[in-house]
Amino acid sequence: MAVDRHINFFEMEKACEKPGCPLCRIVAHRAERYIDNMLFEHVSDRGFRKAHRLAGGFCDYHSRNLVSFRDGLAVAIMGRDILEDRIASFKKRKPWRPKERCPICLERERIEVEYLGFLAGSGGEGDEERELRRAFTGSQGLCAPHYGQLLELCRKLPGWIAEFHERKFEELKKRVDNFIEFSTYGREEEFSALSEKDQLVWKELARELRGTAD
Repeated sequence: MAVDRHINFFEMEKACEKPGCPLCRIVAHRAERYIDNMLFEHVSDRGFRKAHRLAGGFCDYHSRNLVSFRDGLAVAIMGRDILEDRIASFKKRKPWRPKERCPICLERERIEVEYLGFLAGSGGEGDEERELRRAFTGSQGLCAPHYGQLLELCRKLPGWIAEFHERKFEELKKRVDNFIEFSTYGREEEFSALSEKDQLVWKELARELRGTAD
């Protein structure tokens, strides 16, 4: 494997050891690291500042965490650019519209494509490919959005990935069906016989449908 694939392998293997979609976890971690590096290194980068300004700053989702970072000066410098543009629009009595997308959203998408491509290329029989299959099939696998994205990105998936996820989502549907059926009036005894995990399967379903790591 090339150096980049070695890095992807070790990061994916580590993410598979934790709950939730491993790709959601990688993307969240890498995005947070990207913000941290950006505040430290790129606040004086004219190209980045321009892209940030054209996007009107970060999206609502990514800007909500800026207050948790300790580099208040960087946040203030970049925020001032945005405020200046807003003031100009206010004076013209015109609504402001971003011309570009949130830089962190673009970075997240780049990471997703990188790792989905890595998974799609894991159909070989080398030691690392076999080790990846072992780690991945012992995890919760991809959430529904990321598996759907993988299907769009790759016309032909390694068989083990497709089989793993088809089984995973079918089993989840059966558990949800039982939860719904036993939640009806008169089925209290059957509902109470469900495991705690199955009694809370609706939460698991919600996470799987939106992505499992924030």
